[in-house]
Amino acid sequence: MTTPRHDPVLLDRVVALLTPSLDHTDAVLVDATLGLGGHSEAVLARCELARVVGIDRDPRALELSRERLAPYGDRFTAVHAVYDEIPDVLADLGLAEVDAVLFDLGVSSMQLDLPERGFAYAVDAPLDMRMDPSHTASGPTAADVLNTYEPADLLRVLREYGEERHAKRIVAAIVRERAREPFTSSGRLVALLYDAIPAPARRTGGHPAKRTFQALRMEVNDELRVLERAIPAAIDAIGVGGRVVVESYHSLEDRVVKRAFTAASKSHVPEDLPFVPEGHEPALRLVTRGAEQANADEIALNPRAASVRLRAIERVRPREGAA
Repeated sequence: MTTPRHDPVLLDRVVALLTPSLDHTDAVLVDATLGLGGHSEAVLARCELARVVGIDRDPRALELSRERLAPYGDRFTAVHAVYDEIPDVLADLGLAEVDAVLFDLGVSSMQLDLPERGFAYAVDAPLDMRMDPSHTASGPTAADVLNTYEPADLLRVLREYGEERHAKRIVAAIVRERAREPFTSSGRLVALLYDAIPAPARRTGGHPAKRTFQALRMEVNDELRVLERAIPAAIDAIGVGGRVVVESYHSLEDRVVKRAFTAASKSHVPEDLPFVPEGHEPALRLVTRGAEQANADEIALNPRAASVRLRAIERVRPREGAA
């Protein structure tokens, strides 16, 4: 088995955005996408008053992060869950609210770097792509999607989640090939994509399998719908002075985050009022101006930073009904 590695994207900037919320006794960060614990480790090291609750749906990630963060003792708690289950996780831990929530979305370095998980297109591996492979009944594998979806549904997946311009050609090839023999491994799919995508398109825009693999992963793990539930739950979980920080790597993910942050930071008084009456100010404010991106130096050090979009929001007024 390959040893996974982890290079957190925009690590210093993320910690800087989280620190103002975590500089007091008993501060709690929920790392909603724990992975191998790179962001959590930096927070535990630099924010010495804070503790971290790390959530991940991948049992292997939890195992490795527990080992990595063991020196921090009871300042770190690992929880096996999906990040839209934040309210349940906090209730189980007896936490009414927390001080910060971090999301580092998409597939983790560990999942990409372990070929047996089927996320990477550089090696031949079983077409699984479930972020929690222990949940055998939690949904289809990537092979199930390829072999059983109606052509129209496959087309939707590739166009919506992969933004694949050649989706129609790819789906026609998949349907033709699966009738001959069901798909089981990534190598055969990659070969099909090389044949289906025109040569001029293969020479630009990165690996020709990138968009299809991304689309399959997002479909298998229901990522957008989970995110649509998770971001409002995270916003609701933070107390005054608390922050939600999100790193997105796909335009659809960033759109979900932007929409939720914009709605949460807008006043709900009529737009034609010349001023916002006292007590009706927005409960949250945007911390970042739009979406921050990685600079050339960061991208050179960590190519996975090329597509990152970083946003942060802060609660400035109590939640309705909160003491």
